[in-house]
Amino acid sequence: MDDVDYLRFNEINPSEFLPLLNSQKIRKHLIEHDLFTIESLTDWMNSKIEINSISGCKVRGIVCEGELAGWCGIQLEDEKYEIAIIIDDRFWGLGKTVFKDMMDWAKELNHDDVYIHFLHTRPNYKFLKKIAVSVYETELLGSKFTSYQLTVR
Repeated sequence: MDDVDYLRFNEINPSEFLPLLNSQKIRKHLIEHDLFTIESLTDWMNSKIEINSISGCKVRGIVCEGELAGWCGIQLEDEKYEIAIIIDDRFWGLGKTVFKDMMDWAKELNHDDVYIHFLHTRPNYKFLKKIAVSVYETELLGSKFTSYQLTVR
């Protein structure tokens, strides 16, 4: 299952994304928001396409064995580059591969540090805690997160 491809959002049909992003298993670890419709999903995808055009950012769909497995991105939030990885539970084993690829992207984009914010519903990750420069609690959009600061170089 390590055969991973990355697609730009304009290469993905929104109807493929809809069931994945509306999955309750995925939503329980994200900031609460309304279920997507095709229209709201298209708007969201367009916003990610715009983020992808910002210097230092990269947003992609994750494809495994020809199937859309999730999305990932390096995004600029509050003057810091944040890593986001959202994977359908059927593909959770891909997380390490995607993370490694994203850290390679961060190097290519010349980042010194990147941040990962996990909603309080997620467990603490010993692996991340071990490699993080700093681990701290954050509040974003009214929700509590555990944040990990990672050195890229």
